[in-house]
Amino acid sequence: MSRVFCIANQKGGVGKTTTAINLSSCLARAGFQTLLVDLDPQCNATTGLGFNPLQRHPLIANDELANSIVVSADPNLHLLPGSRSFTDVDKLARGEASHCDTLRQHILNGTCCYDYVLIDCPPSTGPLTQTALSASTEVLMPIQCEYFAMEGLTQMIHVIRDVMQSENSKLEFGGILLTMYDDQLELTAEVDKEVREFFGEIVFDTPIPRDPQLAEAPSHGESIIQYAPRSRGAHAYTELCMEVLDYE
Repeated sequence: MSRVFCIANQKGGVGKTTTAINLSSCLARAGFQTLLVDLDPQCNATTGLGFNPLQRHPLIANDELANSIVVSADPNLHLLPGSRSFTDVDKLARGEASHCDTLRQHILNGTCCYDYVLIDCPPSTGPLTQTALSASTEVLMPIQCEYFAMEGLTQMIHVIRDVMQSENSKLEFGGILLTMYDDQLELTAEVDKEVREFFGEIVFDTPIPRDPQLAEAPSHGESIIQYAPRSRGAHAYTELCMEVLDYE
């Protein structure tokens, strides 16, 4: 059975797409068949791996997903590109039942041949994110190490719990990931302590450091593992990947 990770946080700029791309790449490098699903209308996961967004979003089309999936530079890492189509984005964002059901069934039925599926969600608790959560087995939530790290998390936690308690849900809390971590800053240590005291064991041991090369890699259409394999960011995502694999 596939492990399906929904990478979600209602705040933007916390490292969701960076995590989706680089954790997917690490899992693929470890030999696992991995699919990255770009559900964010910004399509940064798509362009970050060097591909162009599609004209229509395959997750609400009637065609099979396999016809839209592309293979990255790593043969074990496949991508379902996103779309910036205003029509499709509007349909998905409105949360119309028919489109949500189609999206959910596509994810559940079209990804079973993969060991790992990672869904890059938009910065929202809306219908797109809720549908992704309902089709996932685990939710991974990045939190930026800044003053407002805990702001708005209550709403996100409520949405996750509602999905977990819904009928036929297989969703579990996969973990909270501290991102943009700077161990030279006192604020970082304070946020680290606060998050770990509040959430306990569901916080990953590995934080993701501030690393300019993490920001540079997508402009080359590469993951950090390809772009700068000896960087701090590459080491951190490799360690995170090992934590994910150990949890299985």
